[in-house]
Amino acid sequence: MPYIKEEKYDEKTTAEIAAHVEAILSLIGEDPTREGLLKTPSRVAKALQFLTKGYGENGKEIIKSAIFDEKYQQMVIVKDIELFSMCEHHMLPFIGKCHIAYIPNGKITGLSKLARVVETYARRLQVQERLTVEIRDCIQEALHPLGVAVVIEAMHTCMSMRGVQKSNAITTTSAFSGAFLNSAKTRSEFLQLIGK
Repeated sequence: MPYIKEEKYDEKTTAEIAAHVEAILSLIGEDPTREGLLKTPSRVAKALQFLTKGYGENGKEIIKSAIFDEKYQQMVIVKDIELFSMCEHHMLPFIGKCHIAYIPNGKITGLSKLARVVETYARRLQVQERLTVEIRDCIQEALHPLGVAVVIEAMHTCMSMRGVQKSNAITTTSAFSGAFLNSAKTRSEFLQLIGK
């Protein structure tokens, strides 16, 4: 089994969040001193810090850390990037996948950097529409390619677990720039390659 690195958290922040979680447990009618809940406030505090760690990361710097000169000018696609984010309206998860393409303009980036950019912006309180545009803009501004395409498909638990309670609904958003925006043929090729 692979070793999983333990995340480091600021003790003061963890303690402050945990105190609020303990108060919430009381407010919903639970007893935060019962055995099963004793460590819950601290666990929730650490989970929230992990799920929002994107606030401390810079997507453009991630891409700029691995830029290489390359004359390749065809589409580069990374599809089915797993995505976990939290809806800013209810602080409930939305889960799905992100497909990214770009057309290099003399520069390429490490493929893993595209997945890290998705992670950076997903690990913030989000709406899917903004997340899609933030990923596109980050790649466009850091790499200056001939175009960027981003499609996200996600299931929102705020819609499946509460409210309208439609568990099979999938939300799809897209954002395009450059060649993907200006050429229906290029956009169509991308959508075909990701199976849309």
